[in-house]
Amino acid sequence: MNEAPTRIVQPGDHAANFSLKDQKDRTFDLLEHMGENVLLSFHPLAWTDYCAEQMKSLEDNRSLLESLGTTAVGISIDSHVCKRAWARQIGISETPLLADFWPHGAVARMYGLFREFNGFSERANVIVDKNQKVAFVKVYPVHSVPDIGEVIRVLEERR
Repeated sequence: MNEAPTRIVQPGDHAANFSLKDQKDRTFDLLEHMGENVLLSFHPLAWTDYCAEQMKSLEDNRSLLESLGTTAVGISIDSHVCKRAWARQIGISETPLLADFWPHGAVARMYGLFREFNGFSERANVIVDKNQKVAFVKVYPVHSVPDIGEVIRVLEERR
Protein backbone atom coordinates (compact mmCIF):
# COMPACT_ATOMS: atom_id res chain seq x y z
CA MET A 1 0.00 0.00 0.00
CA ASN A 2 1.99 3.00 -1.26
CA GLU A 3 -0.52 5.81 -0.99
CA ALA A 4 0.76 9.37 -1.02
CA PRO A 5 0.81 10.91 2.44
CA THR A 6 -2.19 13.04 3.25
CA ARG A 7 -1.58 16.63 4.31
CA ILE A 8 -2.18 17.17 8.02
CA VAL A 9 -4.55 20.06 8.68
CA GLN A 10 -2.81 23.29 9.60
CA PRO A 11 -3.81 26.35 11.62
CA GLY A 12 -5.99 28.57 9.47
CA ASP A 13 -7.52 25.68 7.52
CA HIS A 14 -11.27 25.29 7.49
CA ALA A 15 -12.22 22.40 9.80
CA ALA A 16 -14.13 19.83 7.78
CA ASN A 17 -17.53 19.04 9.24
CA PHE A 18 -18.33 15.52 10.37
CA SER A 19 -20.94 13.59 12.32
CA LEU A 20 -19.97 10.65 14.52
CA LYS A 21 -21.70 8.56 17.19
CA ASP A 22 -20.37 8.64 20.73
CA GLN A 23 -20.35 5.96 23.42
CA LYS A 24 -23.92 6.89 24.42
CA ASP A 25 -25.12 6.51 20.80
CA ARG A 26 -25.55 10.28 20.49
CA THR A 27 -24.51 12.03 17.29
CA PHE A 28 -21.81 14.68 17.57
CA ASP A 29 -21.82 17.07 14.61
CA LEU A 30 -18.94 19.55 14.49
CA LEU A 31 -20.99 22.23 12.72
CA GLU A 32 -23.47 22.25 15.61
CA HIS A 33 -20.62 23.59 17.77
CA MET A 34 -20.06 26.73 15.69
CA GLY A 35 -19.53 29.59 18.14
CA GLU A 36 -17.42 27.56 20.58
CA ASN A 37 -14.01 25.94 20.53
CA VAL A 38 -13.79 22.18 20.05
CA LEU A 39 -10.82 20.05 21.04
CA LEU A 40 -10.57 16.99 18.80
CA SER A 41 -8.34 14.60 20.71
CA PHE A 42 -7.42 11.77 18.33
CA HIS A 43 -6.13 8.56 19.89
CA PRO A 44 -5.14 5.33 18.12
CA LEU A 45 -7.19 2.65 19.90
CA ALA A 46 -9.44 2.08 22.88
CA TRP A 47 -8.27 -0.37 25.54
CA THR A 48 -4.69 0.89 25.58
CA ASP A 49 -3.03 2.56 28.56
CA TYR A 50 -1.83 5.71 26.79
CA CYS A 51 -5.21 6.26 25.18
CA ALA A 52 -6.99 5.74 28.50
CA GLU A 53 -4.78 8.35 30.18
CA GLN A 54 -5.35 10.77 27.30
CA MET A 55 -9.14 10.42 27.58
CA LYS A 56 -9.08 10.63 31.39
CA SER A 57 -7.19 13.92 31.11
CA LEU A 58 -10.09 15.29 29.03
CA GLU A 59 -12.62 14.09 31.60
CA ASP A 60 -10.57 15.40 34.55
CA ASN A 61 -10.22 18.85 32.94
CA ARG A 62 -13.75 19.06 31.54
CA SER A 63 -14.86 21.96 33.76
CA LEU A 64 -11.74 23.99 33.03
CA LEU A 65 -12.07 23.38 29.29
CA GLU A 66 -15.74 24.39 29.41
CA SER A 67 -14.80 27.58 31.29
CA LEU A 68 -12.56 28.35 28.31
CA GLY A 69 -15.51 27.90 25.93
CA THR A 70 -14.29 24.53 24.73
CA THR A 71 -15.96 21.18 24.19
CA ALA A 72 -13.49 18.28 24.23
CA VAL A 73 -14.09 15.00 22.42
CA GLY A 74 -11.99 11.88 21.94
CA ILE A 75 -11.87 10.23 18.52
CA SER A 76 -10.62 6.81 17.47
CA ILE A 77 -11.49 4.12 14.93
CA ASP A 78 -13.27 1.94 17.49
CA SER A 79 -17.04 1.33 17.27
CA HIS A 80 -19.43 3.21 19.55
CA VAL A 81 -20.30 -0.10 21.28
CA CYS A 82 -16.62 -0.65 22.03
CA LYS A 83 -16.36 2.96 23.23
CA ARG A 84 -19.31 2.42 25.59
CA ALA A 85 -17.65 -0.53 27.32
CA TRP A 86 -14.28 1.24 27.44
CA ALA A 87 -15.80 4.45 28.86
CA ARG A 88 -17.34 2.41 31.68
CA GLN A 89 -14.04 0.63 32.29
CA ILE A 90 -11.97 3.83 32.58
CA GLY A 91 -14.59 6.01 34.28
CA ILE A 92 -15.52 8.39 31.47
CA SER A 93 -19.06 9.61 32.05
CA GLU A 94 -19.23 13.06 30.43
CA THR A 95 -16.62 13.35 27.67
CA PRO A 96 -17.92 12.18 24.29
CA LEU A 97 -15.77 9.38 22.87
CA LEU A 98 -16.46 9.43 19.15
CA ALA A 99 -16.40 6.36 16.92
CA ASP A 100 -14.57 7.00 13.63
CA PHE A 101 -15.44 3.41 12.80
CA TRP A 102 -17.13 3.42 9.41
CA PRO A 103 -16.08 4.39 6.89
CA HIS A 104 -12.91 3.28 8.63
CA GLY A 105 -11.04 6.33 9.92
CA ALA A 106 -12.90 8.76 7.65
CA VAL A 107 -12.54 11.75 9.99
CA ALA A 108 -8.88 11.00 10.73
CA ARG A 109 -8.33 10.83 6.96
CA MET A 110 -10.13 14.18 6.39
CA TYR A 111 -7.78 15.77 8.90
CA GLY A 112 -4.69 14.04 7.48
CA LEU A 113 -4.16 12.05 10.68
CA PHE A 114 -4.78 8.47 9.55
CA ARG A 115 -1.83 6.07 9.72
CA GLU A 116 -2.44 3.82 6.71
CA PHE A 117 0.27 1.35 7.71
CA ASN A 118 -1.29 0.81 11.16
CA GLY A 119 -4.97 1.26 10.31
CA PHE A 120 -5.57 3.85 13.04
CA SER A 121 -5.12 7.57 13.64
CA GLU A 122 -2.15 9.48 14.91
CA ARG A 123 -2.25 10.60 18.51
CA ALA A 124 -3.05 14.27 18.01
CA ASN A 125 -4.86 17.28 19.37
CA VAL A 126 -6.67 19.65 17.03
CA ILE A 127 -8.37 22.79 18.31
CA VAL A 128 -11.18 24.06 16.10
CA ASP A 129 -12.10 27.66 16.89
CA LYS A 130 -15.49 29.36 17.10
CA ASN A 131 -15.44 30.06 13.35
CA GLN A 132 -14.73 26.43 12.38
CA LYS A 133 -11.09 27.18 11.60
CA VAL A 134 -8.21 25.02 12.79
CA ALA A 135 -6.44 27.00 15.51
CA PHE A 136 -3.91 24.43 16.77
CA VAL A 137 -2.58 21.05 15.66
CA LYS A 138 -0.03 18.83 17.32
CA VAL A 139 0.84 15.20 16.61
CA TYR A 140 2.40 13.31 19.51
CA PRO A 141 4.39 10.08 19.65
CA VAL A 142 2.00 7.12 19.65
CA HIS A 143 3.40 5.82 22.95
CA SER A 144 2.85 9.04 24.91
CA VAL A 145 0.11 11.00 26.64
CA PRO A 146 -0.44 14.53 25.29
CA ASP A 147 0.05 17.31 27.81
CA ILE A 148 -3.43 18.72 28.45
CA GLY A 149 -1.73 21.74 30.05
CA GLU A 150 -0.39 22.67 26.61
CA VAL A 151 -3.91 22.72 25.18
CA ILE A 152 -5.19 24.75 28.13
CA ARG A 153 -2.39 27.32 27.64
CA VAL A 154 -3.25 27.66 23.94
CA LEU A 155 -6.93 28.17 24.79
CA GLU A 156 -6.10 30.74 27.49
CA GLU A 157 -3.92 32.69 25.04
CA ARG A 158 -6.77 32.74 22.50
CA ARG A 159 -9.32 34.18 24.95
